[in-house]
Amino acid sequence: MKKLRVLSLLLALLTITPILSGCHGARKTSAFVIPEVFDYETPVEISFWAKNDTNINQTRIYEKAIEDFCALYPNIKVNLKLYTDYTRIYNDVITNIPTETTPNVCITYPDHIATYITGDNTVVALDTLFSDEKYGLGGSELKFDGVQKDEIIPKFLGECKIGTTHYALPYMRSTEACYVNKTYVEKLGYTLPETLTWDFIFKVAEAATEKDENGNFKVNGQKVMIPIIYKSTDNMMIQMLKQKNAGYSDARGNILLFNELTRDILKTVAIHAKTGAFSTFKISSYPANFLNAGQCIFAIDSTAGATWMGTNAPLSDISEDKLADFETEVMSIPQYDPENPVMISQGPSVCIFNKRDPQQVLASWLFAQYLLTNDVQVSYSSTEGYIPVTSKAQESDEYKDYLSREGEDNNHYYSIKLKAAKLLIENTDNTFVTPVFNGSAALRNAAGQLVESVTKSVRRKENVDEEYLDKLFADTISLYRLDSLSRNSNEKLEFGKLPAGAKVLIGALLLAWAGILAYLLAEKVRKKKK
Repeated sequence: MKKLRVLSLLLALLTITPILSGCHGARKTSAFVIPEVFDYETPVEISFWAKNDTNINQTRIYEKAIEDFCALYPNIKVNLKLYTDYTRIYNDVITNIPTETTPNVCITYPDHIATYITGDNTVVALDTLFSDEKYGLGGSELKFDGVQKDEIIPKFLGECKIGTTHYALPYMRSTEACYVNKTYVEKLGYTLPETLTWDFIFKVAEAATEKDENGNFKVNGQKVMIPIIYKSTDNMMIQMLKQKNAGYSDARGNILLFNELTRDILKTVAIHAKTGAFSTFKISSYPANFLNAGQCIFAIDSTAGATWMGTNAPLSDISEDKLADFETEVMSIPQYDPENPVMISQGPSVCIFNKRDPQQVLASWLFAQYLLTNDVQVSYSSTEGYIPVTSKAQESDEYKDYLSREGEDNNHYYSIKLKAAKLLIENTDNTFVTPVFNGSAALRNAAGQLVESVTKSVRRKENVDEEYLDKLFADTISLYRLDSLSRNSNEKLEFGKLPAGAKVLIGALLLAWAGILAYLLAEKVRKKKK
């Protein structure tokens, strides 16, 4: 019986061990080594996951890029899968990592890649590929006019680095802009400054909340007016903190968000949310819809959303009878210090997932490079307020001609779209990105949640005081599990960074060992007593 009990404990231990070894991502895959030559004869199939909203032109550009690429490489087949947002891509990738069914090429963000790379060689490190003489950036064996490394805007390429390693190529870049109903600003008696400030937009917004004796807003004569609507409140909080030189996070993964300046920002949000001068996309809906209906004055959204903004917006989501006639101004986001403007750099990048077949990975790398060719870069950037990520495309005659024809029509040369693109080109040196580490995506979500929670609370007549903010900080830390994030994101196997399931299994393993040791000690004591 004694041996049977020991055997049972050992069996339990052996049952736990293999589960533990496989709980943290997929089975081990060797680091990718670039083949000597690409096999142009054997058929190879790769999958490409990309994001598209309702802009059919973007889908067509993806399809044309695939068609043109496959004409150069007939043995490569590229399967396109479109998603409506990046979060869904992220969730599907995370789900597919353990089963080794990730895509080959994926449009994504560095914050997401930081989570992907916690597995073993899940994402291909690109630095060696960059410099490969045959198949690297601008390599001699490419069948297309590839981009050289020094032709990628350094600031944008740097955004694809995690630690000391590049895990992605930039694909497109955008920033945030404030789309302003200039007509209403002037109707309220104000003149737009050269650079918007937070004080200015809040002052105008409060003036816009005034109603007449019939309960209509004086500025637009309607029952609805939300002067400021912010699309991405995570960007709002991050940029406001950056402008104040306040803490958010650092490269080691230290979380600095929950500080006194964050409290001050939230108190300001509460003041203007209480009067109805401020709201968010999650609470009220798309800023563009309110702006175009004359129900918003400052709509803050990505430059990539420019074709939805303004009276003549080609992708406007509201009916023509609801459109208001006004002059739209495209300006940088509000600043605390207009002499030193700061704005976030954002936009999709492209990563490559490692596979067991090196020829498949090499085919993926070739396709990823093809997305940086002028044809793709210029065509895609002209669908929205994106800008190309290469100097080669930005300096091309085709792109310069495109920018010079602002306002020729309300479609391809829509003035708001081109102004948004020029805004980022002129402010590239003023942009920044947040540190990337495993957990940085959760921290970003938490930053936005703080603004959303305060805005909702004041609508429920709650008092946003120090006690409220203490609880909000604690609840947000708990909700996004920020207290469990490792302070050193480079140590992938650190216990604090393992998933909850892995921690449970480790705990079970330790208990099993403890049980065995306790049993053996008890047996030893029992024998001595005899």
